[in-house]
Amino acid sequence: MHQRQKHSTPGHRSDFAADGGALSMSHNDSRSFFNFSQLVLSAGQIKPSPALKHSKITYFEVEILDVQSKKQICIVDKVPPASTLLDVKHKFHKACPQWYPSRVGLQLERNGPFLKDSVSMQSLAVSSIITLYFTDLGQQVGWTTFFLTEYTGPLLIYLLFYIRLSTIYDQVESRKNFRHPVVHLACFCHCLHYIRHLLETLFVHKFSEGHTPLKNMIKGCAFYWGFTSWIAYYINHPRYTPPSFGHRQVSYATLAFLMCEAGNHFINVALAHQTNSGNKTCFPSPTYNPFTWLFLLVSCPNYTYEAGSWISFTVMTQTLPVGIFAFLMVIQMSLWAQKKHKLYLKRFYPEVRRKAAMIPIIF
Repeated sequence: MHQRQKHSTPGHRSDFAADGGALSMSHNDSRSFFNFSQLVLSAGQIKPSPALKHSKITYFEVEILDVQSKKQICIVDKVPPASTLLDVKHKFHKACPQWYPSRVGLQLERNGPFLKDSVSMQSLAVSSIITLYFTDLGQQVGWTTFFLTEYTGPLLIYLLFYIRLSTIYDQVESRKNFRHPVVHLACFCHCLHYIRHLLETLFVHKFSEGHTPLKNMIKGCAFYWGFTSWIAYYINHPRYTPPSFGHRQVSYATLAFLMCEAGNHFINVALAHQTNSGNKTCFPSPTYNPFTWLFLLVSCPNYTYEAGSWISFTVMTQTLPVGIFAFLMVIQMSLWAQKKHKLYLKRFYPEVRRKAAMIPIIF
């Protein structure tokens, strides 16, 4: 028994040593795993996610460069991410008072389009520093001022010729010659046309954001005011000759003129109140009003009615200046209609694809 105990003791010790060795090895492994875990946790993320990096940006810094020389004009700092481009323009105006916001044109690239005032700075940012290129757009005027000035001139100028000022016509000849009724009718129709334009500018039209250069308003006024002077001088002249077919020609032309004026007004109202389907704007559709049925044939019926007004006025008065003005207006409005028609095809393709731009079949 004693010998067995001696023999068993080393065996028991060897088993215990084996167990103790296993325990020591597992303890070392767990300790090394713990150290490795601590190292990973202390190192952090190797590449932080863009969202986390972007969330740390509290302000942007906007660098504004000259579009021609690429020289730095100024730096607008502390711009919140929720700010719009218009906010940056106001801060730029404080730094450079000679350039007010409507005169400032900003681009992401030198040859790129001008950014809209409503664009958020967060949508433009790639990093905390945003570089924009500045262009001086020159003196600007609002669209409402543009159209009010352009349409008020012809209204007043025509009335000056209608009352036959002594500085324009010979007074003796003016008193001697009898005025044909078409002269009074032409004055009424001409004034009605521009009064409608003025009222629609104030209460109907919804103008897009931004401004237009002052030189564009000067060119528009020169065109409308100049032609109005030429037209009014001939129609109100003491030696004016009435239309060849007399009362019938004047009556039919006046009726067509009034119908075109009414149609133009109802089309402008329909365009100003386009129906919305969810977030998508729908192309105006004809209603019970027969003047809106022209939407079935053309995409720009307001230009169709405008051209019809001036063609009718030409037939009514039978004067060369009105005919030339009507011809130029038809050409100009057909160009505008073609441009709008292309935009409509992109936005409302299924509804516009079978329509003409301004005049059915021709344009």
